[in-house]
Amino acid sequence: MDFRSDTFTKPTPAMLETMLKAPIGDDVFSEDPSVNELEARMSALFGMEAALYCPSGTMSNQIAIKVHTQPGDEVICSSLAHVYIYEGGGIAFNAGAQVRPLEGDRGMITAADVEAAINPDDVHKARTSLVCLENTSNRGGGCCYNWEEIEKIKAVCTEHGLKLHLDGARLFNALLATGQTAAQYGQVFDSISVCLNKGLGCPMGSVLLGSKTFIKEARRVRKKLGGGMRQAGFMAATGIYALEHHVERLADDHTHAKMIAAALLEQTFVGHMLPVETNILIFEVHGGWTPVKFRDYLEREGIRVMAISTTQVRIVLHLDITPEMVEKTIAAIRTMA
Repeated sequence: MDFRSDTFTKPTPAMLETMLKAPIGDDVFSEDPSVNELEARMSALFGMEAALYCPSGTMSNQIAIKVHTQPGDEVICSSLAHVYIYEGGGIAFNAGAQVRPLEGDRGMITAADVEAAINPDDVHKARTSLVCLENTSNRGGGCCYNWEEIEKIKAVCTEHGLKLHLDGARLFNALLATGQTAAQYGQVFDSISVCLNKGLGCPMGSVLLGSKTFIKEARRVRKKLGGGMRQAGFMAATGIYALEHHVERLADDHTHAKMIAAALLEQTFVGHMLPVETNILIFEVHGGWTPVKFRDYLEREGIRVMAISTTQVRIVLHLDITPEMVEKTIAAIRTMA
């Protein structure tokens, strides 16, 4: 029972069968029919002009940042943003840009935060050119942006001539939890990265969305980063399958997360827990427990969780966690004194 991340999912038998039957070609020549279908479906879903299939969410984020910026520019994002803390310094390495990390709330920033962080038109200052949001916020415990705040941030970006990119690694979780629509996001963001290998349960892949002009340049950058794939249709077919079969079931993960959260909060050694909005739980332990002791105790019960700091544990629900596994995990938590 692996709760460390929703990246640990395995393809279902039906998904594997879909892979075996996938029509394929050479995607570098734009001739892989499965890749082309996935890109067309995603761009239509979000109401955006074009899409590009990439090997990973990190690559699709990094491509977007590279296309939107020039070396020496500044990117505004949360101090907890995946693009800032979990992509290997890629903004500096790939785009030659620097970051203005904002404190925010659980990895979410506001329009007022953005407005205050924009540099003046001064040769001594880096040119602010891009704002990156993340929805849901990984280090924010899977929290979701308020739609009105996103619209306010977009207005600030428009006023100051900034581009707006979304790291939507778990965007479908946010859509399901909030009732927002993909089309709403397509109308507001200049580019969106949607990861397929988290909640949607694919073995790999991410889709980058934007205008035709943006995606044309993104394809060039993808090639430079070594992301041009040949018979990628075997993998892209899993994305098509997931869109058809794995989106609505994300609600089960949200329900299971709340069930485990309730069991944890019964325990006196569990301290502050971030609000559980989707499939991620982040909480503190204290008393005689440390995150490492908590992790090791559950591992002896066949349950794997992640200690993410000296005080915090993370549990993530996903496709491979069954209701029976949730019940066993709750039972194990209740044995902890």
